[in-house]
Amino acid sequence: MLKKGDIAPDFSLKDESGKTVTLDGLLAGGSVIVYFYPADFTMVCTAEACSIRDMHEEILSADLQVVGISPQSEQSHEKFKQANKLPFPLLFDEGRRAIRAFGVEGPFGIGVRRATFLIGQDKIVQDLVVADLFVGTHVKFIQQLVDQAGAG
Repeated sequence: MLKKGDIAPDFSLKDESGKTVTLDGLLAGGSVIVYFYPADFTMVCTAEACSIRDMHEEILSADLQVVGISPQSEQSHEKFKQANKLPFPLLFDEGRRAIRAFGVEGPFGIGVRRATFLIGQDKIVQDLVVADLFVGTHVKFIQQLVDQAGAG
């Protein structure tokens, strides 16, 4: 798994509308919060996405962006995004290339770890958190990033 100080690998993934999104492209607009999650429409993943949705304005106000990545299809992401009114992109990691590159595969290569990374415009991982079951850990982490950006 990537660690603080590592260089984040670029990715080129389709979002829920079929548009190609790259890490380099996202970073052109500032630092990015990249969160990996196991699956659309599961209880914990829905709670996580909705918590991030509810703080999205704060995230943007802190000059940060957020993007979610999981192995579900564009169609699944589109339905999940619409059902939960998510204002941020969900990226389809077909072939799990970004999942492997960030080192967030589950045990024995099965599933996806719940992990959140802050990536600076220099592509350096500035901070991260991994908590497979506890959404609150991720929400608290993102809130701290927002608070730090506001204080800076």
